[in-house]
Amino acid sequence: MSAIDDLPPLREIVRTYDLVARKSLGQNFLFDLNLTSRIARAAGNLEQTTVIEVGPGPGGLTRALLANGAAKVVAIERDERCLAALAEIAARYPGRLEIIAGDALAIDYAALARDHGAGRDIRIVANLPYNIATPLLTGWVEGKTSWQGKTWPPFWSRLVLMFQREVAERIVATPRERADYGRLSILCGWRTQARLLFDLPPSAFTPPPKVTSSVVELIPREHPAPCNGNLLADVTRTAFGQRRKMLRQSLKPLTPRSDELIAAAGLSPTARAEEIDIEGFAALARHLEAFRKVT
Repeated sequence: MSAIDDLPPLREIVRTYDLVARKSLGQNFLFDLNLTSRIARAAGNLEQTTVIEVGPGPGGLTRALLANGAAKVVAIERDERCLAALAEIAARYPGRLEIIAGDALAIDYAALARDHGAGRDIRIVANLPYNIATPLLTGWVEGKTSWQGKTWPPFWSRLVLMFQREVAERIVATPRERADYGRLSILCGWRTQARLLFDLPPSAFTPPPKVTSSVVELIPREHPAPCNGNLLADVTRTAFGQRRKMLRQSLKPLTPRSDELIAAAGLSPTARAEEIDIEGFAALARHLEAFRKVT
């Protein structure tokens, strides 16, 4: 394990502050600074960037981000036991680390970026707690909070996030990977360009999880396929709720004119949800909105 700064090794910090990982908080600590540095490098040049990090724990990735040149890191940590360890890092990198004690699910991230971003590029880089990873991701991609008077493009320019491998595969899936392709794939593929960067084995973590982890990069699309996001969510939820049925059956709960809706979108009524690409679902959402306006 290579030293990236003159702070004590992470295992020593964990012993000093008695930071036993808690399953209830979704904690799996990553001690190898070579791996945390690899994640930090995946986020690109950070010299003009404010990085938001969720769930820093004892600060392995935090240290890597700062050592990699991040202008500022805003770390959100719910576990009060970790705050003293993070304070040591803040003292080592004066003025560059801000620690927010709180629940990541309760944060208004657009407001956080506005108030603490200092006008810099904003990126979110995190080894996300597995138990809140998906709701955090969907919140960032849905972009329902206004940012500079608009909801998209969002306040962030890049997400570099760690998930369980099976979640990562769903994020990047296309109709070619039918078993993984679903609502999360469509949401992420509609508004971002998502790609899987690399895997980390269970042995890299303490305690080791039962699954492989994967780091995913998501970059916002400037111009996603035009459609109402709420209706896109309705269409995908309904279609994948009965994913083995043909569209002419699975979409009936949305409208009694499901056959007309499918035809207007240029799709086959005998196709199944897992066969429809993002453009097809966006077309369904657009035409559903038009149908509802005239009925």
